Amino acid sequence: MEKRREGGRIVPKAISFLLNQISLIVLAVILVLFIGGRFELASATQPNAELEIQKLTSCYALGTDAIGRGNLLEGKNIYRDCFTQDSVLTAIFPDGTTQTNYGTDSWADFVYSVFQGNGYTATQHLMGTINISLENNKAVMTSYLHATHKRSETSIDVANGTYEDQVVNINGRWKIRKRTLKLIDFLNLSSPTVDSSNANARSSNSSANFVRPKMSGFNK
Repeated sequence: MEKRREGGRIVPKAISFLLNQISLIVLAVILVLFIGGRFELASATQPNAELEIQKLTSCYALGTDAIGRGNLLEGKNIYRDCFTQDSVLTAIFPDGTTQTNYGTDSWADFVYSVFQGNGYTATQHLMGTINISLENNKAVMTSYLHATHKRSETSIDVANGTYEDQVVNINGRWKIRKRTLKLIDFLNLSSPTVDSSNANARSSNSSANFVRPKMSGFNK
């Protein structure tokens, strides 16, 4: 009788042991799939993050060119999509002078005063050579600037420089928190006056004349 009882106990114990082992295996498989899925999700979202961050350069350019057309309100609205509310924007000009503004509305007012003070009727900002370094919810981005500022049908100011940005992810949206523009040049390109007396001279020398533009509005 005693042997039968022991035999009756062995079977349930064996079944319980097998069930525990199966449960552990299933749990291990679930963990592997979950963790692997998380890694795949992270690797899949990083290119999307870089694309979203890169779009910020275009966002800023469009806002600035809206101001260049004289539409300050449109420029301010576009800037708000590119930057955090506590953003800091700094420009370092070729002569070493600097301009720092806190918040995009203040920066937009500064840009507008510069453009109006120099008589620009339109601008075009081209962005390129964009480099992004990601770390969790923060990123560092650099990009090259080539900007054209139209004074008249025969005169433009050309600027070249580098933007250095600190970017953060807030509630799923990437925005620039700090932007520094380092200009390497700011030059005027003007076409010679067209008249009959200098037509021959123009045909023999068609290069444009470069002069340093007036910096009214830049130095404050």
